[in-house]
Parts: sequence; structure tokens; C-alpha cells
Amino acid sequence: MSDIFKPSRRAFLRGSAAAAAGITAGAAARADTPDPLITEVQDWAMSFGDGVDVTPYGLPIEYESDVVRRNVEWLTADTTSSINFTPIHALDGTITPQGCAFERHHSGAIELRKQDYRLMINGLVDTPLVFTYEDLERFPRENHVYFCECAANTGMEWAGAQLNGAQFTHGMIHNMEYTGVSLRTLLTEAGLDAAGDLSDKWVYVEGADASSNGRSIPMEKALDDVLVAFKANGEALRKEHGYPVRLVVPGWEGNLWVKWLRRIEVTANAVESREETSKYTDTLEDGTSRKWTWVMDAKSVITSPSPQSPITHGAGPLVISGLAWSGHGAITRVDVSKDGGITWETARLAKPGEKMALTRFYLDTDWDGEEMLLQARAVDETGYVQPTKDQLREVRGENSIYHNNCIQTWHVMPNGEAENVEVS
Repeated sequence: MSDIFKPSRRAFLRGSAAAAAGITAGAAARADTPDPLITEVQDWAMSFGDGVDVTPYGLPIEYESDVVRRNVEWLTADTTSSINFTPIHALDGTITPQGCAFERHHSGAIELRKQDYRLMINGLVDTPLVFTYEDLERFPRENHVYFCECAANTGMEWAGAQLNGAQFTHGMIHNMEYTGVSLRTLLTEAGLDAAGDLSDKWVYVEGADASSNGRSIPMEKALDDVLVAFKANGEALRKEHGYPVRLVVPGWEGNLWVKWLRRIEVTANAVESREETSKYTDTLEDGTSRKWTWVMDAKSVITSPSPQSPITHGAGPLVISGLAWSGHGAITRVDVSKDGGITWETARLAKPGEKMALTRFYLDTDWDGEEMLLQARAVDETGYVQPTKDQLREVRGENSIYHNNCIQTWHVMPNGEAENVEVS
């Protein structure tokens, strides 16, 4: 791994040199002198390229080889129970390619054949059932675009600026089109009369891997929009994303999106597993912990310019770009500040926000070559406004790991490089 991508505990090393030869002040170079890349025939125009079967499964061109998921070596003791990060600084639009989408494993990514796959529904149901993969494909299916965000995304930033890259501060997120069967359909197939009043019932879900990662979900959510998914972005799930079947819990923290889904039990109460008691609870200033903080609040981050995506073209036209999302619904507005929150401008949304999905925003501006303190602030359809770090700390202190949806600040220097700084 190149040194520019190795984060340290104090600060992520600055990115590659910001200025390159031939920088112009405008958006394009003036054609005052001949450019041999235009006036001379190039090698690639004088010979045949690769045939259609050279890469049977399409791969990115070698010039994009730096656009990959990356882990933080010191973050966990072993990669089998760890996480890596989506290269959000290098992507545009909103859909995350599966090959770039972050991974989180509690006991490693397992290999499970479709032929060996089984999903059990039991507990307070009329008829306990076991489904094969082929069974699931026969039910009416749905397609939805949703973001999946780890509850610990941005978690290392609670006490101050820590990791110098959007990939590492906000990259525990992806946004994909999922295909599958609604959980409501499968629960209805098993029958819920035996459960009686559903208003206080739960489902307990677990995976087929060694950790199982068992989590309790209120029945109200289970019957609403939860999906039992077997495709993402039109193709089979990747191994690291739960192949062949995973749970999709829109807008809620990623640890509920159980991978390699093997069992769904209808229960009278929450199971209170390890993953929902000693883990994935929010410890407050006084030492007590909040439970059941499932929903991911409105959040945003500027992905370019940022520490891994410096300004290389000098002063002049500049596109400031980033992502915003909310587990409570659609993003309706994103504001951008270039002076650390003193003044704000309303960004342009690439398209109207969609519920529980990433929204891309742009601010088309002119950069005068002076330093900037870049921030983004998201607003969702409920009227919720993304808070500052100080506003979060006032309520929750600095003991938390999870659910940090603070406003992020990048200090852009006159040479175009950027670094993570604390502006609360």
C-alpha cells in the first residue's frame, strides 16, 4: 500500500502532491500551441485493442487501480473481525459498485453455496418453514436502492479530528440497488396468528457464519420495508456482502443487515443478544448507555475536495461534491460552507432525494486560491438538521463510538491539499 493511504493515529498522511505541471487558471487549456496528444496519432489509435473475452467479468482499467477498499491496520487485532472502507472520495453519482462497497465481518466472510442455503422461520408462527434459495426466487420480488451505514461510521471523530481522508472518516457506507423478497411476504407465508397481538412482538435474525451476529428487530419494522435480498446492483451478492442471501433493513444501522441470513424467529420479546447489549449501544457522558438507537440520522460529507482528493487544477472553476443521507427519509437540502460554518450556500442536488438512499450534491463555484474550511450540512424531509460536533457532545459527551453524524470540516490549503480539522 502506498504511504499516502496509510492512516496514523494522530493524522492521516497528506495526499499526493496537489499541483502538477501545466495547471491552468480556467476549466480548460487554451489551444495557443499544438498539443501532441491531439495533433499526433497515438499508439492506441494504431493497433487493435483487447477482444471481448479478455476479461469475461469486467474489471476496472489499470489506471483506476487506486480506487479500492482499504482497512486501517491498527483499528482491529485481526482482519477476520474487522472492517474496510468504501473509496467514496473517488466515486461520483450515488450507486456504489459491489467491488468497492465496504465490508464488516465479525468472524470473516464465509463461502456458502446456493445449493446448501437454507432459511428457517420459526418461533411464534403458525407453520415453521424452511426455504431453499430456489424457494425464495419463486416469491414476488422487489427492487429498492438503499444505503447501508455502519453504526461506527465517523466513530473515531468524537474526540477530535482523527483520520485524514473521507474514505476513513465516512467510508463505512454503501448505496446499492437490492433485489429480493419482502420479509412481510415470508412471515405471512408462515402465518402470524399464533403470535397474537403483533404490536409488541419482535423478530430475531441470525446469520450462518460463526458469529451469527444475532439481532432483534421490532415486528413493526419487520412488516414494513425489510427485504430478504439475494441480488445487489443486478448481480448476485458478493461473498463479503452475505452471498447468497442477506437482510436489508432500510435506514437502520448496518449491524442489523444480517449477512448469510439463516434464521428468523418470531419472539414475544427482544432477545437482548451480545450485539445489542454490550455492543452497538451508545455510552453517554455519565456512563449509562442508550439502547435501540437503530435509525441513522441525517448526515453528509464533502468527498471532493478532501484529503484524498485534493485540488490539482489551481484557482478558477471548482466543483465541490459530496454525499448526504438520512435513515428518517429523503434528503431535501444540503448547505455548503467555505468558511467553517460562518456563511452557507445551498448546494444543487443531482436529483431529488430518495428515502433511505444516498443523495449526491454539487456546489459549482470559483476558487480564488485562498484557504477554505469546507463543511456540508444536510436537512431531511422531517426537518432534521445535521448537527455540529459541539451540539452532539452537549447531549452525548465523548464516550460514544456509534451514531456520530456531526458536520465534518476539511481545511483546504492554498496549494489545494486538504486535511481533517476540528471546527465545532
